[in-house]
Amino acid sequence: MKIFKSLLKLIIGLLVLGVLLLFITDYEYILKGVRVVYMTGHTTAFIDDHVYFENTVIDKGEGQPWPKHSQYNTVAPTAGLTQINEQLGTVAFLIIKNDSLWYEDYAQDYGPTSTTNSFSMAKSITSALLGKAIQDGYIKSLDQPIGDFYPKFESAETTVGDLASMASGLDWEESYKSPFSVTARAYYDDDLAETILNQSVTETPGQSFKYLSGNTQLLGMIIQKATGQPLAQYLEKSFWQPLGMEQDALWQIDDKDNKLVKTYCCIASNARDFARFGKLYKNNGQWNGEQILPSEFVAKSIVPRFEADPEYGYGFWLSDHLDKQIFVMRGILGQYVITIPEDDLIIVRLGHQRGNFMAGKPFTQDFYDYIDAAYNMLAKKS
Repeated sequence: MKIFKSLLKLIIGLLVLGVLLLFITDYEYILKGVRVVYMTGHTTAFIDDHVYFENTVIDKGEGQPWPKHSQYNTVAPTAGLTQINEQLGTVAFLIIKNDSLWYEDYAQDYGPTSTTNSFSMAKSITSALLGKAIQDGYIKSLDQPIGDFYPKFESAETTVGDLASMASGLDWEESYKSPFSVTARAYYDDDLAETILNQSVTETPGQSFKYLSGNTQLLGMIIQKATGQPLAQYLEKSFWQPLGMEQDALWQIDDKDNKLVKTYCCIASNARDFARFGKLYKNNGQWNGEQILPSEFVAKSIVPRFEADPEYGYGFWLSDHLDKQIFVMRGILGQYVITIPEDDLIIVRLGHQRGNFMAGKPFTQDFYDYIDAAYNMLAKKS
């Protein structure tokens, strides 16, 4: 018993010492990560984690419900789709054909109004806000230097377009496993602006693609500074209300006084509303006959910026699967808005996990499976 008490005291002492060291070394955000992730029974960020963070509301306007296709839910999912949806924990799967809901399926505890985290699909939305800020005259062009907004970067040649196309040259470490990485700090710490402005440009910008979440966070800060208004408010009036979103959305913020939104991730909404960005870009920036995003910006966003890096444009992932021109909003746990303009087709998948990456390809296996399944289903009614 005496040995047990001594061991218990030692363990408690080590825990207290560990916590003190985290505070002394400015890594106390790790405690929040432990509380949000491990103490809720998870091992990483998860689709319902927005409830553990402070959020700002993006108000909907007058909703514009998706019309239902005449063939709505008349085709059963393929056996392969059913299997992968069960295996990876899909919570929402939509096929939108000719701007109408053709197929829609949800997991037992989720439905059309369920709100889940977008993760990096928010990068595409932030890129859209860049295009809107250029249209509104707040930002001159894709070529405007970021030093015009933050003097720290005056000597850098990085432009806002470099941020949107993942070609900034920032010394950001895109690590999702280490709790000490800047990516983890950005997600769990309480002063996001300080984290981002501690970054430096250490590589030549505008030369090649390198995926860094810090690029999109800095881009969001620039858009907010240029417009002079909270970014959630700008999103609300620029897209959320004009596109007829049917629900309010939530955008995670850090919990310091500046209330900075996490533009590299973390807009919580539903599958139907996320799909509207696919429709907007498919229709070259037009919505109900109004040009709410410049067509030239849209066209540039959904083709590769760099010939050597054909998988990315400006805020969108790209694929030529099935010899189609496909652009994609993508989140880390297999959140997808997959748009295929030539077939007037949008596929939305939200869920708990994604599959494994394929050798030499920029997407995990499930991405290709979702597209194949959708075309197989559509073929049954053609």
